[in-house]
Amino acid sequence: MTGMPAERLLVNFFYAHPVGHAVEALHYCLGHYAADPSREVCVALNAATAVELAGFCPFVSEAFAIDHPLVEPCPDSAARQAAIPPRWDWVLDDFRRLQDYQLELFPGLRDYYDTSDRLLTATQARTVVTSSLPGYVPHQQLRLELPESARVAAQRRLIEHASGGGRIALMPSGSGVRAFYPSAASWLLILDALADAFDGIEIALIGKRRRGDLRTFTSIAADDLAQLRAHRTRPLDCFDIPLPEQLAVVETCDLFLAPHTGFGMAALAVGTPWLALSGGRWFEYFFNRVPFRSIIPDPERYPSFTQFAPANIVEDSDGRARDPTMTTARIRDERRPRAAVTAPS
Repeated sequence: MTGMPAERLLVNFFYAHPVGHAVEALHYCLGHYAADPSREVCVALNAATAVELAGFCPFVSEAFAIDHPLVEPCPDSAARQAAIPPRWDWVLDDFRRLQDYQLELFPGLRDYYDTSDRLLTATQARTVVTSSLPGYVPHQQLRLELPESARVAAQRRLIEHASGGGRIALMPSGSGVRAFYPSAASWLLILDALADAFDGIEIALIGKRRRGDLRTFTSIAADDLAQLRAHRTRPLDCFDIPLPEQLAVVETCDLFLAPHTGFGMAALAVGTPWLALSGGRWFEYFFNRVPFRSIIPDPERYPSFTQFAPANIVEDSDGRARDPTMTTARIRDERRPRAAVTAPS
């Protein structure tokens, strides 16, 4: 005699493609799985995000990569969602589908969920992630279980570069426009300060400049990156190596240092503390029971967190357009300690 089939729950999380949103969805998957480990938890993600991260989560039974526009309308939305099985016990949508301003900004998001409403049936209930109806255990620690091959490759790379000090992973920018991130000159100031403060410190440069797909890339110019590579700390260049290997390098580091970036959430998911040079459009909001600190700029001098509103772009010392919070003046100003926000323990 066989038992009842396991309940099947879908975290239906089609949204923007930065890595952080994939991590966000997996964190919700974990909370719902923790409420009932006997159920099968699956996830639907934007195909342009890091869908492979779901494969590093044993609690996720299957991931569906949805090739669907976000910004533009999608007349063939049903065909693009055909890979998702139509019948579930629970369907839990991204809560952003209920935010009118998101649907106005992103017609493709509207089309996705309008179509999904017709295609998917939930025998128990359809609601949003974190709902208590199917059960949800908040504040779980998401930990990505990286492939051993990635860890071996990372260790080989690190051994060849070892200098005997601590190790910091540095991502010089996220995937927004270049004006939202520090200049090469600012990063060189930071690298000089780290080298002076920590003898033998190792720096691993993390990012992606290679294009050719729809995934996000690090918006740093080749000449700016060349300046960082040439710094006296002799940074280990991990740009454009496979994502699992990059995460394996970050996993070995004492600290992940970066401005706001979705990759910071992935760093926390491999257990590496994040020191965020905070400011610009977005604030940091993900707590994974791993230490992080957001260094907040003086709001009177460096207005920040504009989100969807127009940014207050100024001219930096190199003559280039830059968000006030990412200017060289702000970096120099941080030599005098200012307000910082630390995640609760």
